[in-house]
Amino acid sequence: MRLIGLAVILTLSLLAAPLGSEAQRAANSPRLGFLSSSSSERDKPRLTAFLKGLRELGYSEGRNIFIEQRYAGGRFEMLPELAAELVRLKVDILVVSGAPASNAARNATSIIPIVMTDVSDPVGIGLVASLPRPGGNVTGLSDFNAGVVAKRLELLKELVPSVLRVGILLNPANPSNPLQMKLTQAAAPALGVTLLPLEAKGPEDIDRAFTAMREERTGALLVFGDPMLGSNNRRIVELAAKARLPATYSRREMADAGGLMSYGANFTDLSRRAATYVDKILKGAKPAELPVEQPTRFELVINLNKSPT
Repeated sequence: MRLIGLAVILTLSLLAAPLGSEAQRAANSPRLGFLSSSSSERDKPRLTAFLKGLRELGYSEGRNIFIEQRYAGGRFEMLPELAAELVRLKVDILVVSGAPASNAARNATSIIPIVMTDVSDPVGIGLVASLPRPGGNVTGLSDFNAGVVAKRLELLKELVPSVLRVGILLNPANPSNPLQMKLTQAAAPALGVTLLPLEAKGPEDIDRAFTAMREERTGALLVFGDPMLGSNNRRIVELAAKARLPATYSRREMADAGGLMSYGANFTDLSRRAATYVDKILKGAKPAELPVEQPTRFELVINLNKSPT
């Protein structure tokens, strides 16, 4: 009996050793915090692209890297607490989507490295000192190119040459939207159009904005990139169609939802490339010394099922 008992103990010990080793490896694996200004549904393609980028670099979620996800769903007031929660979890790196989430993360920690995936003007809103040398704990990718903002208005004018008044739907709570407004205003005189800025801080403001456009006899619409507006993309597309307003957007998802046209950075590509920053930081690189990248790939999507007027 003693021999049998000894054999059982030895067998259990042999079985337990690999499990303990695996648990130890898991405990030592890096943990990332993924913070988004938007919703999990809207950001799913971008998270998928980010995970693909990690796999290309040898990381596998749940095996040698772990990700804690938090989403604000366009409700920016939730971001400070979500960022603080990830900081309390002591994640190794914060990966952030959108300017509001990036601001919240930066305000929550000056120590944990932050990798942004798509901030329009990281210098202008004070996230980094400069693109070549960020100088703090924030680095990553910008989705901004000044020429792209003006190009959207130009493309809209080409599509609807007779338009004289263009409505601009923007979220003033998004720190990148005022910059886009300034650049769009600079391009408007040469195109012979007058702009009507319409602010929407929440979903309840979107219907009011379309009512104002109808009253002002706006002939076309330009929608700025913003997580709250993006989370309500189907509603915006429906209202634009009902008002017979030709509209252009910054992200492909709006055209996929039925919008007329979009022009902007390839956001899934930006998300995939963000994985390279995570890899470099995990290997010892300092965010302060990793230059912020600007987009190199842009997409023009025109919905052939839609008429410009």
